[in-house]
Amino acid sequence: MVRQNFILTGLILIVLVFEISAQQWGDYTLYSGKNSTSAYLVDTNGVVYHTWSFSSNAKTGYSTYMMPGGTLVRTVGRQGNQLNGGGMTGQVQKVDWNGTVTWDYVHSSSTYCLHHDICPMANGNVLMISYEVKTAAQATQAGCSQSIIIWAEKIIEVQPTGANTGTIVWEWHVWDHLCQNYNSLKDNYVASIVEHPELININYNIQKDWMHMNGIDYNEALDQITFSSHNLNELYVIDHSTTTAEAAGHTGGNSGKGGDILYRWGNPAVYSASGSNIFHVVHDAHWIPQDCPNAGYLVGFNNNGISNNQSCVDLISPPYDGYNYSITPGSAYLPTTYNYRHACSGHSNNESNSQQLPNGNMLICIAQSGYIYEIDPNGNTLWSKTVSGMLTHAYRYTACYVNGGNIIVDAESSDDEICPGATVQLNATASGGSTYSYLWTSDPVGFTSTIQSPQVMPNETTVYTVTVTSNGCSGISSVMVIVDPVPQTPSISQTGNTLNSSPGYSYQWFYEGNIIEGATNQSYVPGQDGAFQVQVGDENGCLSALSDIFNFTNTGLSLSEANEAFFVFPNPSNGIVNIGGSGLEKEIENIWITDIQGNRIRSIDFSPSIDLSDLENGIYILFFKTKGTGILTKKLAMIH
Repeated sequence: MVRQNFILTGLILIVLVFEISAQQWGDYTLYSGKNSTSAYLVDTNGVVYHTWSFSSNAKTGYSTYMMPGGTLVRTVGRQGNQLNGGGMTGQVQKVDWNGTVTWDYVHSSSTYCLHHDICPMANGNVLMISYEVKTAAQATQAGCSQSIIIWAEKIIEVQPTGANTGTIVWEWHVWDHLCQNYNSLKDNYVASIVEHPELININYNIQKDWMHMNGIDYNEALDQITFSSHNLNELYVIDHSTTTAEAAGHTGGNSGKGGDILYRWGNPAVYSASGSNIFHVVHDAHWIPQDCPNAGYLVGFNNNGISNNQSCVDLISPPYDGYNYSITPGSAYLPTTYNYRHACSGHSNNESNSQQLPNGNMLICIAQSGYIYEIDPNGNTLWSKTVSGMLTHAYRYTACYVNGGNIIVDAESSDDEICPGATVQLNATASGGSTYSYLWTSDPVGFTSTIQSPQVMPNETTVYTVTVTSNGCSGISSVMVIVDPVPQTPSISQTGNTLNSSPGYSYQWFYEGNIIEGATNQSYVPGQDGAFQVQVGDENGCLSALSDIFNFTNTGLSLSEANEAFFVFPNPSNGIVNIGGSGLEKEIENIWITDIQGNRIRSIDFSPSIDLSDLENGIYILFFKTKGTGILTKKLAMIH
């Protein structure tokens, strides 16, 4: 994919931060003028490094992109189109470094035709914008307030299958996602337009060339598409993870919303919401790539954004909500205005583009003046070039990209979820170069390595990133190792002659520091006196620390037997109470007393004789907590 895209990791928090730089980025700038028979790659001194020449019947239609290794993917202003209008193309070509056309695809008839922009994808397919003609009868049935022919829009994904053939593997039609509140007897009727921002009001600014889509981009991480509309002054986001059937409906895909609009921005009036009209002729909808500052922002070229004499580039931070975008019902999508604006050094009534670069710089192309320039994050112009003719798009590339030397890296780990201190084997697989060097780093920081496959023992969840370099070109990949928390250290209690562990998922008992084979239940009955410990595990197999040592002494009596052998006297008593029986009094740690209703009266330390003469007449329960046998109870009558 020409425009790399940002990675989705749950909810996305995007902060507007530019890297301070005063250096140019990249090595070569690609441009091909509209209706031109050539494409040029110039270096940062403006000197032509490479030229592609096209036949006179295959002039550049709108946009030209480069794939790694120097192959162009370009639109062609096809001769003989039956539909004619601004930005009409009808044809897409792939042209290799030597100028050989390796794929020549036509999508043009009396009822449909490609126009404006395309988006090459990493899988070799191409996303294309196409008109599709709707009759006046179809428009009326859809709820249009005018009986007119409408050039509606569709997006198709085409997989090349031969030199001149391609298969449409996915498609989306705006006609499937309309609304109107004009005629309740026609299709697409809704009572309130503002309550349906997922649909497009067919009666807003209705005309034959209704939406006039002009820019398209693909976000691989989100599996979403963005596109811009000249006439409606909005950019839109739709779900590409759907099937074609789901794209025609309102459910399915990662978003759960089928082919409905997931996000729109620039002119809230289109869906009857309150808010400022920011875009005044918008082109070049795209995401800022993942390797750039402000990755995930959406960008539009605002042709008349400053005035009718000055254009601008607007950056927008969408309200991401997973694969959806949050909105307050009945209101406009946020933000209320752009998050950043670059006031352009010039003006173009239409077309034009911008490219956000990894070091924070920006490349801007002013179409009608043929002016290309690069600015740093402070707005200083670092490079510029003016060419003759209409220059719709321009893009900056590195020498590695042009030469096909970009290193493709895949970072892997032997385990993606471990217990603290477990050993994990990392590995980096690279292609696109010859002899490789490796640099591993970590987040949180603390680990570095220069070997291909290092071992790590993280104690907390860590992201490991490897940069692989070969012949001056590099690639980056990351892998996360999740470290589960250590289970809480267990404690041991004794009931009679049974030892009990606090709860865990699994258990292992120890005697004098050694594992007791087969002792894997929560309770354990020792066969001898001594020092016992227990270790618990969780459902992930992580083990706790060993419990404190519990010194066990076999009482020889069960709890019920101990209660029978144990006594207090005299009973009834008028004050002094004696405690004894079978030596159990030696195990007593403390005593508490309740009345017959269970209300605790007091707690006292153990003594063979206790003075209770201050208690009123009545029945009391005495509780004796022992070291090993358990809790013994006795009923006592006080009579003065």
